[in-house]
Amino acid sequence: MSVPLVLVAACVLIDADKRVLIAQRPEGKSMAGLWEFPGGKIEDGERPEQTVIREMHEELGVVIKEACLAPFVFASHAYEEFHLLMPLFLCRRWEGIPQPREGQKTAWVRPRDLALFPDRYPMPPADIPLIPMLRDLLT
Repeated sequence: MSVPLVLVAACVLIDADKRVLIAQRPEGKSMAGLWEFPGGKIEDGERPEQTVIREMHEELGVVIKEACLAPFVFASHAYEEFHLLMPLFLCRRWEGIPQPREGQKTAWVRPRDLALFPDRYPMPPADIPLIPMLRDLLT
């Protein structure tokens, strides 16, 4: 049985203390309550970098220049209803202070804590394999 391919792009904001920003999916959205790397669906005619820049402004009120985005890894995960393909970018420089603008909660966490305490910040299955790569990069 064929399932639709959903293309999303996400970003890991990294602060000076090597913490990463995660956001909790708000009530009413699929996978509500799970923590994720901010981002969103890639719209028609949009490049993944443009999606990240747009979504980070919409969701968190920060301005990111494309030159400050570094491609890192991608997730490819088969959910029951769709297959997710998600490039993940790293960003260490942005303008503004990240503030939740869509009813979500946010948290700055160390990747090693995401790995050591998965019950503290439960994440969607597609995001979980990305944690060890971030931990290795930032420790």
